[in-house]
Amino acid sequence: MPDSPASAVTFRPATRADLPRLVELIADDAVAAARTGSFGPAHVAGFEAIEASPNDELVVAELGGEVVGVMQLTFVPGISRNGATRLLVEAVRVDARLRGQGLGRALMDHAHSRGRERGCVLAQLTSDKQRPDAHRFYRSLGYAQSHEGFKLPL
Repeated sequence: MPDSPASAVTFRPATRADLPRLVELIADDAVAAARTGSFGPAHVAGFEAIEASPNDELVVAELGGEVVGVMQLTFVPGISRNGATRLLVEAVRVDARLRGQGLGRALMDHAHSRGRERGCVLAQLTSDKQRPDAHRFYRSLGYAQSHEGFKLPL
């Protein structure tokens, strides 16, 4: 028997059939619920764009055959930092029933491994200012709050 859920979690690319569950996970808090909405055609279109992109991955975490986590990884080639590729980690979510049991850390470890496999020299992410627990989590992984983020609706 595994010591914790994190030791038994597996990772795989998301499939179209996972989408309703992924939207449910992403919309599982007040901050994200309004901007994520209910599962629909826009999510399918987003999934298809991710699936078609060579620089994007939508990853699910499974535990006992159940999808319990999700994250999107984007590999961003660049000119700065001597032509470095960056790993952008977005939409990291763990099922609320399983938080605090190491699954988020396992997701992020997987993200960092994928980034290294793709030659990334830096991992970066954004986290809403209304998520202090997430900020503590990312700092515990060694992330530094080094920049101020800006967004503009288009």
